[in-house]
Amino acid sequence: MKKFTAILLLTAYLFSTTELHQLLKLPMVFEHFADHSKENKNISFLQFLDMHYMHGSPRDKDYSEDMKLPFKTADDCTATLSPVLIPQILKTLAIPVICSLEKKVHVPNIQFVASAYLSIIWQPPKAC
Repeated sequence: MKKFTAILLLTAYLFSTTELHQLLKLPMVFEHFADHSKENKNISFLQFLDMHYMHGSPRDKDYSEDMKLPFKTADDCTATLSPVLIPQILKTLAIPVICSLEKKVHVPNIQFVASAYLSIIWQPPKAC
């Protein structure tokens, strides 16, 4: 279900923000090719594509039909701009300074060797 949802959201995003929605006009290519092949039986599909996509958009008798083909016009192309306004006066937080009293700690000058006391832990209990 997660994969389906991810694909659905990605598809919706790509169709709305890129020119991928032009692929929805793909059936128009085949319909328009059928019209051209009725007029000229010898035209191939590659010649049809060459005529409509490699030589610009000449104003001929079926110009309005040519413009319905995919990637001939830029439909629904939008640019969004979201300005970010930074306020000129920034309020700073006043954090009060906390004064602490100094404590003097007396540290005895005795050498403490921790490894000497570790062996005492593992001694068996002594009977009284």
